[in-house]
Amino acid sequence: MLQPDRETRVEWTKTVTAFVEDFIEGLEAAPASSPGTAFLSPPPAETPGELAELLATFGTAASQAVETAGPRYLAYFPSGGLYSSVLAEFLAQATNRYTGVASTAPALVALEHSVIRWMCDLFDLPDGSGGIFTTGASLATLSALHTARQDRLGAHDPNGTIYVTAQTHHCVAKAAHITGFAPERIRVVPMDAHLRMDVGQAQAMITEDRVNGLKPFLIVGTAGATSTGIVDPLNDIATLAAREDLWFHADGAYGAAFQLTDRGRATLDGITRADSIAWDPHKSLFLPFGTGVLLVRDEAKLRAAHVADGDYLQDLDHGTGLPDYADLGPELTREYRGLRVWLPLHLHGVAAFREALDEKLDLARHLRTELTTIDGIEVLPSGLTVVVFRGTDSERLLKDINGSGRFFVSSTRLDGKFTVRMCVLSHRTHREHVDEVIDLVRRWRA
Repeated sequence: MLQPDRETRVEWTKTVTAFVEDFIEGLEAAPASSPGTAFLSPPPAETPGELAELLATFGTAASQAVETAGPRYLAYFPSGGLYSSVLAEFLAQATNRYTGVASTAPALVALEHSVIRWMCDLFDLPDGSGGIFTTGASLATLSALHTARQDRLGAHDPNGTIYVTAQTHHCVAKAAHITGFAPERIRVVPMDAHLRMDVGQAQAMITEDRVNGLKPFLIVGTAGATSTGIVDPLNDIATLAAREDLWFHADGAYGAAFQLTDRGRATLDGITRADSIAWDPHKSLFLPFGTGVLLVRDEAKLRAAHVADGDYLQDLDHGTGLPDYADLGPELTREYRGLRVWLPLHLHGVAAFREALDEKLDLARHLRTELTTIDGIEVLPSGLTVVVFRGTDSERLLKDINGSGRFFVSSTRLDGKFTVRMCVLSHRTHREHVDEVIDLVRRWRA
């Protein structure tokens, strides 16, 4: 029976809720990594199964993983998954409303649109700006690049060139490949001593490319590099883009949320001049994976690049005054993503997010400061809440930290050298956890 009665639904919900509560309560003591052994589940049977048994199977599988929800996950970009967002997703999936076209659920689209408007205001974007929630910044970047190409080049032009640095996230190159640009059309601009784009060099490359018959159309500024957290000189890039009539895309997948804080707003100076901003609330707003957003200065350009129609859509009303999200991205059918952002922002209040981000900035500063006091550890330039360092046998250090089971950290390469990388970003990570990993490194070096 596919529609269980109320009593069964209540019982199932209690069972799942109990599992979730045990999981969350156990995060403090849970190992940071427990890969285990992968196993295939038997094929589904013809007869009904027992939820408790199936949940036990899921629990075993979920436990054999890197603990991305825990306070000691300092690798890549933590995504703790706020419980309030989990509740929002439960509600969104249970009601299962279609929001690709606003007229099918206008009040829900209005809720989602209100969050997009708040985000546009956060970045001082003008009237006419807008955006769309995506599965992540990779898809947001793909839509931004496609929109930039349509706006600056008209149709596809193989001579269109894109300007990035070695620290730009690889999703830009992937988006360029998907949209038909050859690898040589992605121009890698040299960086300064602080690993930021050298805007003077970018200007010289653009000028030379024009002389050689190429068509510069897009420049990407990074608002928080994945390897280091470093922020490009966004204001200078914006000035260059305006002078050369380039589309200015800001990759704020990690760093954009710090616009909520005074320190972050100062660091991100110039991001408000971007034509498009990719942002992952599943990183720095602590939401579950699969929550990205693309913001654009001119929503009409985003729509022009994505709008499509079909005879089977003729019965739908497109005159609600709200955005039809199917016209702003590649998806016609999409899940209702807005509630997982709307509910936490309203339930906790914006100040709670600002305070959490300020705490992470303080913790990262504390981590940098303490690491510099450890003999044999070289702390390299970094920004926001990313901390990078190395010493003798850094690879061994990484293996020992992760092998302890207490923490999970990651690495990168800077100047061609293996470098340990930590990112303090989970809403569950606090001073005691950072002090613990500092002590772990200190004891390893002793």
